[in-house]
Amino acid sequence: MTENHTTDLPDVVDPFVRQLLVLPDRDTADEAAEELSAAHPDLGELEIVRDALAGEDDAEDAQWLVVLDPPSDGWTPALLHALDTVATSYEGWREEA
Repeated sequence: MTENHTTDLPDVVDPFVRQLLVLPDRDTADEAAEELSAAHPDLGELEIVRDALAGEDDAEDAQWLVVLDPPSDGWTPALLHALDTVATSYEGWREEA
């Protein structure tokens, strides 16, 4: 993620790419999804999926993803910043899919 140092908001490279919040466990992913849904109902239904790390069979080695499709008018720097804030508050991060 590149940062816009003038405003400290992330740059929007592709406003219609799917975003992922990568989180450490299912409960955290559920809480983050609930928080985002309440604050941004325009994001629609958020999908939560388990992402096993490559080569790992143990459930302890899984990350959980909150999958976010772009809003109809695309991502804005402020909305991406909101996603980043939620992800980091739950000890995770945001990635583009």
